[in-house]
Amino acid sequence: MSSSKVPHVVLQSSSNYRNMPVIGLGTASSSSTDVTREAILEAIKLGYRHFDTASIYGSEHPLGEAIAEALQRDLIKSRDELFITSKLWCTDNFPHLVLRALQKTLESLKLEYLDLYLIHWPIAVKSGNWNFPYPEEALTTFDLKGVWKAMEECQKLGLTKCIGVSNFSCKNLENLLSFASIPPSVNQVEMNPTWQQKKLRAYCQEKGIILTAYSPLGAAGSMWGSNNVVDNELLKEIAVTHGKSIAQVSLRWLYEMGVTIAVKSFNKERMKQNLEIFDWSLTQDDYEKIDRIKQKQMANNGPVTFIADLWDEALPFAINLLSIS
Repeated sequence: MSSSKVPHVVLQSSSNYRNMPVIGLGTASSSSTDVTREAILEAIKLGYRHFDTASIYGSEHPLGEAIAEALQRDLIKSRDELFITSKLWCTDNFPHLVLRALQKTLESLKLEYLDLYLIHWPIAVKSGNWNFPYPEEALTTFDLKGVWKAMEECQKLGLTKCIGVSNFSCKNLENLLSFASIPPSVNQVEMNPTWQQKKLRAYCQEKGIILTAYSPLGAAGSMWGSNNVVDNELLKEIAVTHGKSIAQVSLRWLYEMGVTIAVKSFNKERMKQNLEIFDWSLTQDDYEKIDRIKQKQMANNGPVTFIADLWDEALPFAINLLSIS
């Protein structure tokens, strides 16, 4: 698919109303540097122009190499053709560390600016030799107001065109919006037909915040994901009806819900199929079937149950920070 055929959304809190492709290639839990770099180059050939990374993923460096090679091979004419997202990790979630963390990300990517920089999780981790999942003693007070002010300064400096958050609940967003001079452009969260986030979708739509879905296919095969999406019988029925894959049905549903997507696959054929979701539609009957799917959050399988206010739900979901997304 030509990159021109991938729809865009406008990030209204950016300094110049940045256009973001609605589907991007995720690079979490990446393999070797060479595998990651080659997959990104293949994605660029297929028409991907949005790439999602993070300092914790270990994929910033190979992404930067791939961008440089794509320019050298004339696969793209300019870096400006790409939309690059990265994220601030919990160990840098302190006002005095934000700028340097972004500068390190840019050094790894060999870029002058990001298109979008996100706070990865609404928690702060003290310096130290901590293992995942983080023990209670590793966490400290998260100064969201101070960190967000530092994020705003990064945007004003031109080091990132837009700023946003990831894994923020309605409650956390409401707190942020109460003092933000620049509201978040994006909130990236786990979302798919088996974890539909209806309350959060409605809230973000009301506030003009673009939602991006990670794990849109359930992250099957990862150490923390599940087959809940790819094995779902209702999704299988819909896929057969349309002559599409379950993955395509899930991605199309997100797109029709007004949600942008970060989808991880380094398989050429699946990368191609994941772009082939824009020339057909789901039916009302499909919507009703998807509404009946039993809901289950995946990123809740660790021992950090004391951080109950990460989510708006009453249950004190545990966050296994190995499930970095």
